[in-house]
Amino acid sequence: MSYQVLARKWRPHDFDSMVGQEHVVAALRHALDENRLHHAYLFTGTRGVGKTTLSRILAKSLNCTGEDGTGGVTSSPCGKCAACRAIDEGRFVDYIEIDAASNRSVEEMTTLLERAMYAPTQARYKVYMIDEVHMLTTHAFNAMLKTLEEPPEYVKFILATTDPQKVPVTVLSRCLQFNLKNMAPTAIADHMARIMQQEGFQFEPAALRLLANGARGSMRDGLSLLDQAIAFSSGNVTLESVRHMLGVIDSDVLIELMQTVLDGDAAAAFRIADEMGMRSLSYTQAIRDLAGVLHRVAIAQRVPESLPADDPEVQGIKKLALQMTPDEVQLDYQIALQARNDMAMAPDEYAGFTMAILRMLAFKPAGNIRAGSVPERGVVPPKPVQPAAVPVQQAQKPVQIAKPALAVNEPPVDLVEPEFVEPDFNDLPPWEDGGGER
Repeated sequence: MSYQVLARKWRPHDFDSMVGQEHVVAALRHALDENRLHHAYLFTGTRGVGKTTLSRILAKSLNCTGEDGTGGVTSSPCGKCAACRAIDEGRFVDYIEIDAASNRSVEEMTTLLERAMYAPTQARYKVYMIDEVHMLTTHAFNAMLKTLEEPPEYVKFILATTDPQKVPVTVLSRCLQFNLKNMAPTAIADHMARIMQQEGFQFEPAALRLLANGARGSMRDGLSLLDQAIAFSSGNVTLESVRHMLGVIDSDVLIELMQTVLDGDAAAAFRIADEMGMRSLSYTQAIRDLAGVLHRVAIAQRVPESLPADDPEVQGIKKLALQMTPDEVQLDYQIALQARNDMAMAPDEYAGFTMAILRMLAFKPAGNIRAGSVPERGVVPPKPVQPAAVPVQQAQKPVQIAKPALAVNEPPVDLVEPEFVEPDFNDLPPWEDGGGER
């Protein structure tokens, strides 16, 4: 028999085995138990979080007949009746999975809706699962609106998409929408540990945590990485083998690198960067991991009890948290994020990574003087300028405005307006009044 990958072999077959989507499972369970069944469901979420798996479990719940063949709609499908086994094996005639990326035209949607008018052949409900529904054309969406709003009582639609923003509002309003969350790294690592125990492989918990972080919230991606790690390490999944497989730098090296930055030792920091290049490690991944180290340092400063006790790097993280100020952690974290964005525009990865280290060495928060720190070679810190001391009495004495001084024995100017005197024209000489001798 051919090998079956872990993501398919360990796909959940009922609601009890679902991991990380409790809010969706609870809503579907209550609807099935109370027989409050909607005619259209929409599952949204990133890749590998359980959209197709939930669709198949819901189809089994709607069509399960029980081991004795007399069962009805249930939230706990038996997995042994003909309908359950046929859906698990992908050969149930009344459960139709359609890829909207390949069947996106209005003609294909019209053909599908015409077939939906016929009653199911073997099942209680005919279930149509349209994956990546946002890939349908506008005309195809318009063609399915009427059937999606008022389908026959024996037809159920399940739509799935990774980009709900591209789904028209007219379609969203006709569906019950369930948003599936990204999987937490802890949940992925715990599920991996159960699978490894069932498969009989040896593993280190730290290696599974590293794989879970690399999954980026997707259970399917995590199990694919686990498959690769098992093959790479010959069945013994260790932390060192996983780091070598993923090209991830050891956190101890990053902690040592941050220590050289704190000490102001640029030469030691460049030696570490050169060693990373000799090991063919990715500088882009290294700057991302360095931001992760600074994030853990910030958490250790504020919420130290949240750090896991079994983390091998916890002592180094706590040491950095004691040596760095919160302002310095935030500044270095922002430099790492900016360097990650600028990596594509840098001359090469080495230049982008080392320039980020030089920025951390150059920029320090104002007034950040660390105990035992050594100033850089050739740099003399400027002396603080003290303001000149001003006597208190002189500073508080009011300023007097000088008045212009008057000349000696000079009487003050009288500003009283003089009295007007009317002239007497009878005293004028005769030639001035225009008379003269007549």
